[in-house]
Amino acid sequence: MLEIRDLTVGIGDATILENVNLTLPEGELHVLLGPNGSGKSSLLATIMGLPPFAIHAGEIFFHGSPIQDLDLHERARLGIGLAYQRPPSIDGVSLHGFAQALGADDQLVAHAKALDLSDFLDRDMNVGFSGGEIKRWEVLKLMLQDPRLLMFDEPESGVDLEHVIDVGEAIARVVRAPDRDGRTCSGLVITHTGLILNHVKADRAHIIKDGRILHSGDPQTLFAHVQTGGYTVPAA
Repeated sequence: MLEIRDLTVGIGDATILENVNLTLPEGELHVLLGPNGSGKSSLLATIMGLPPFAIHAGEIFFHGSPIQDLDLHERARLGIGLAYQRPPSIDGVSLHGFAQALGADDQLVAHAKALDLSDFLDRDMNVGFSGGEIKRWEVLKLMLQDPRLLMFDEPESGVDLEHVIDVGEAIARVVRAPDRDGRTCSGLVITHTGLILNHVKADRAHIIKDGRILHSGDPQTLFAHVQTGGYTVPAA
């Protein structure tokens, strides 16, 4: 689904990511573990094609084809989607109107109910939403977009414990299910607290620090190591 080879990324003269290598097979869900400022969000933004991140070296492949020279909208049309950590508020665009524009109006009600957002359908996107409501809407928005590669930037951050379960179950459901054309999906999740691991079955985890991926392995084992040993390479 996704292959990143020797990726180095910067903003201006500052290097943000250096020699990153990562492979995400079809049908798998991977998590990124790392401290604040480690490059987690920058990596997802680079995959999505967001400014101001510039690729200085390396390649990104989606289903075997390079995408690093494609614009953001071209990557989205290929089937890459991102649930943002801090999305903007958009006056005048309701959740219902957004779903209609996507041609996903028939999916909205069921998905909104599962995420406790049924009363939000006529409200403008993120306007007056709490932090947890914004995160739940980001997950719902991605479900409506129906991408094959689903990326989530700290989906449990700011969400109360009750709704973390809803968010986790929604992520597990959408990543493990085929898209509307019956094709296999994959997921990449940034987690800072690790709470999401209680509600989604991740296949692999990667520790990222100072813009480099230090180690990859079993998600529960690595998260347990992070809790006791910090963001370091576990002893052999």
